[in-house]
Amino acid sequence: MAHEPRGDEPLAFQEVPSRTTCFSGEPHDVTGARLAAEEYLRDLARVTPPRASECYHDVLLIVGELAANAVQYAPGPFELRMRRTFDGVHVTVHDSSSERPAPRPFRPSRSEGGIGWYLIETLCTQVSVVSAGNGKDVHVFLPW
Repeated sequence: MAHEPRGDEPLAFQEVPSRTTCFSGEPHDVTGARLAAEEYLRDLARVTPPRASECYHDVLLIVGELAANAVQYAPGPFELRMRRTFDGVHVTVHDSSSERPAPRPFRPSRSEGGIGWYLIETLCTQVSVVSAGNGKDVHVFLPW
């Protein structure tokens, strides 16, 4: 669906289009997703700087967590979509698993992880999971 910019829309909507990047689902794709997000955020920051430096770093952290979850829990490819919203950044990760993410017990004495979903729920202003016929979309919104 084409979008015609209106005269009253902020410049960021007109100059920084949404971006989609596909990955095969290999462990190194977590780094690839983070690098793709970094490129998008650099482009976005040229037009609309973040309100605070932590906004930039929070988006990168969340993209890394979502990509790591996709690689670890959903076999096969995943897709990263990023777009600017009126007050932040909307990140969507589509993966091949229909299972909803759930927090796991966090045990700092072991190196089993378990903190990722808590970070996602804490740093994002909205989190939703939408089942799709071939997996799910995890939608998160972060301040910018």
